[in-house]
Amino acid sequence: MEAAELICDVEGGIATITFNRPEVMNAFSDEMRGALHQHLESIAGDPAVRCVVLTGAGNAFCAGGDVASMVQLQAENNTEVVEERMQVGSQVMQLIRRLPQPVVAAVNGAAAGGGLNLALGCDLRLASEDAIFSQAFVKIGLVPDWGGFHFLTQLVGTAKALELMMTGDRIDAHQALALGLVNQVYGRDEFRDRARTFAERLAAGPAEAIARIKEGVYVGAERSLAEALSFEYRAQRSLFLGEDAREGMQAFVEKRRPKFGGSP
Repeated sequence: MEAAELICDVEGGIATITFNRPEVMNAFSDEMRGALHQHLESIAGDPAVRCVVLTGAGNAFCAGGDVASMVQLQAENNTEVVEERMQVGSQVMQLIRRLPQPVVAAVNGAAAGGGLNLALGCDLRLASEDAIFSQAFVKIGLVPDWGGFHFLTQLVGTAKALELMMTGDRIDAHQALALGLVNQVYGRDEFRDRARTFAERLAAGPAEAIARIKEGVYVGAERSLAEALSFEYRAQRSLFLGEDAREGMQAFVEKRRPKFGGSP
């Protein structure tokens, strides 16, 4: 039986989604795009999932679009499939933003083109020291998609975003860390374990508070101070008498580790 091109495994409150086309550096297929969207939609309504991790099989995270399939579409003068693929990418990126759970990109190797922008659209990014990042679109005469114009520009500013997009230059994991593209860099031998431990820490936290933190950070980044203050008021008021807040404060007073409801 042929292996699935995308694998979703849920264990200990963590949904791990693995791109599984290692023979082509996990480049997107139409099956992968559709399956990713479907799994994320399912996760959105599952209270048992408290953290989502995206990663790649083999030595790459995701090389972005499958260029060989694009060449075939050009030979057919076909833009309809490209439009459909971009629509799915747009839906995926907006869904990641709306998910109540934190979404972590565990970048185990090369992340290029749409694969890089998918990682940039996640809430947090962890990188193996082997990871390589490239806005490779310009090298094939295209522009970034999967939200790259938005995510990269917000993370590094206009001048650096222009440089990375116009040159398509590769940067390594430590350069990415210095630019603020990733949160942590781990050694290759420890990467999977360290990424799992990071996700477990998020999964053990107060789920509703973490969901509101995720929402609030994006409110703060994209809206006015007045809107951010209004959000803080509503969120704090709704959380204050909840079970997790009661447990967290009681644990603080009793000088013990809190056990938040539903955490694994």
